[in-house]
Amino acid sequence: MIHRLILATAFAAFLHVQPAHAQKASSGAVPTADEAPIALLIDVTSGQVLFARNENRRFVPASITKTMTVFVAFERISNGTLDPASTIIVPEAVSTEWFGKGSSMLLPPQAEVRVSELLTGIATVSANDGSIVLASGLAGSVPAWLDEMNNAARRLGMVNSHFGTPNGWPDDGRTFTTANDLFLLAKAMIERHPKLYAEYIGQPSFAYNGITQVNRDPILGRIAGADGIKTGFTSEAGFGFLGSAKQNGQRLVMVLGGVDRNALRAKLAREFMRWGFEAFERKRLLQKSVIVGSARVQGGDARSVNLITDRQVYVNIPREAEDGVSYSVIYDGPLRAPINAGEPIGKLRISVPGMKPALVPLLAEQSVETAGFFRTIYNGVTGWFE
Repeated sequence: MIHRLILATAFAAFLHVQPAHAQKASSGAVPTADEAPIALLIDVTSGQVLFARNENRRFVPASITKTMTVFVAFERISNGTLDPASTIIVPEAVSTEWFGKGSSMLLPPQAEVRVSELLTGIATVSANDGSIVLASGLAGSVPAWLDEMNNAARRLGMVNSHFGTPNGWPDDGRTFTTANDLFLLAKAMIERHPKLYAEYIGQPSFAYNGITQVNRDPILGRIAGADGIKTGFTSEAGFGFLGSAKQNGQRLVMVLGGVDRNALRAKLAREFMRWGFEAFERKRLLQKSVIVGSARVQGGDARSVNLITDRQVYVNIPREAEDGVSYSVIYDGPLRAPINAGEPIGKLRISVPGMKPALVPLLAEQSVETAGFFRTIYNGVTGWFE
């Protein structure tokens, strides 16, 4: 059973706090509304969808695919199974096939290249050859690496994605994704691996073997706080972009897909990100670890558990919007003991007129152990009188 607790009255006072940072007046209509077939903009810090257009339509990601290749490597580094300082020998067959093919690090055959160099080359200059060398070198073969990519996608909940190549080279449609799925990937990369993200993503240029190439990210260096993530283009896919920027503690992630010109993609990416930061009034509703409600527990040494936030909770309100923000706690219950402190057990649903609801995780404030014999009898008896 889904339980809901409406909290609009309890949180009413928070509607009058000052914005977390001053912003310019809204620039008007969303700049991508008529020019990008696929567009998505989400505030990671609030969980709010600021704009969505065909966010669940499958499309070909082209080189945005490399984001998953980098993410899988980040996962290995974080769990201690990959050392960025380790080296891989470039197979002659890989160099022959991929040297200079599309975006490239120009890896010569039998070169000994560090994993850190491959990751930087993939993330910064979209190295097709680097992606294949990394995949085959770490997993033993490209198909084995693809298994890791697709397993990672499933774990992240990317239910409308499949990867048939580590670098996004055209593969007759076997590789596909959606804007929503790419957001899940970007969010996981940023939140799980912040140090690796800062080290490898958003570098302005990359030099290898005496050759320097620049990052073609359309918002890097042009939007304050922009730090990636990946462009993509093939004649089949058109021009796409997975991007992110952080300003004054607020991080936005955007996706564009199917844009028909490079210059238009750059224009839309910049306008879209600016709009996201400027068109809303951002307000802090709750501090981290605030109790927002409780959930019923069965079979425990306590009959309920407090629900707390795992972060400061913000909300973006369109500057033209009327009042009417509402809140509710949602959990699937009653819950059954045992429950560990810090365990995710519910969501805070934040509704703003004209926008999709945002869902913020809620955690158990305290542990609830399984009830002993006499506590079970007591709970059963007291339950008769509720």
